[in-house]
Amino acid sequence: MEKIEYTPIGVIHSPFKEPKGVPIQPITAKNTEGTVEVYPEYVEGLQDLEGFSHIILIYHFHLIKGWEPEVKPFMDDNPHGVFATRAPARPNPIGISTVRLVRVDGNILHIEEVDIVDGTNLLDIKPYVPEFDVREVGKKGWLDENVHKLPSARDDERFIK
Repeated sequence: MEKIEYTPIGVIHSPFKEPKGVPIQPITAKNTEGTVEVYPEYVEGLQDLEGFSHIILIYHFHLIKGWEPEVKPFMDDNPHGVFATRAPARPNPIGISTVRLVRVDGNILHIEEVDIVDGTNLLDIKPYVPEFDVREVGKKGWLDENVHKLPSARDDERFIK
């Protein structure tokens, strides 16, 4: 199998200095502010980004040290296949978060609804477009019975090894 390597395009800054207590989804991180520092060689790529109210951040879970095929996710005590969860401990520890873009100041993106640990390496940015990204769903698997726990769910460091 071919190895794939990525180079970070920036770093995410947030008030969360460690995983413990971080909201597990951006929707529950209202009024939580942060910044994204985009490295100088990528600044030109930010052109026209300020025209979007929300952006998708794709990043590397840098504190994850391993993964298991079956995990107990934050909102359930029962084990599930890792691919049926959004657990950060994955074969490729890649995270995504849709955050509110407040403004762009040169190479600094001011964002809200941050659910990311400070110092996380940014891999990519994409604009959030509801017509592309919102789907009507019929079922949510094991989360059907657990999604009501989301407002109070926080990282308890169970995936840090």
